[in-house]
Amino acid sequence: MTRHGQILRLKPERLREYKEYHANTWPEILDAIKKHNIRNYSIYYKDGYLFACFEYLGNDLKADMAKMIASNPRVQKWQDIMMSMQEPLETRAEGEWWAEMEEVFHTD
Repeated sequence: MTRHGQILRLKPERLREYKEYHANTWPEILDAIKKHNIRNYSIYYKDGYLFACFEYLGNDLKADMAKMIASNPRVQKWQDIMMSMQEPLETRAEGEWWAEMEEVFHTD
């Protein structure tokens, strides 16, 4: 199991809409997240930034994410809607939308 923290900006005028979507997340999205080895997933908001954290139980996060998106039109639609509300950080790594953060401390 690996833990991940990721960050990006949310367009300020879209905060209400973003919260509404997540308060009513489509069942297909929740199923896809679980099917592709993601657990304990949370998204936090502060001052225009979204912070996501989750545990990944698989062996290849990049491959699982690609499969999740490619295999499910509802996930593709959800991703399109969410991306229209978000602004990735300029400092993200090549190929990232959400910028992966370095874990510097953890305790159970």
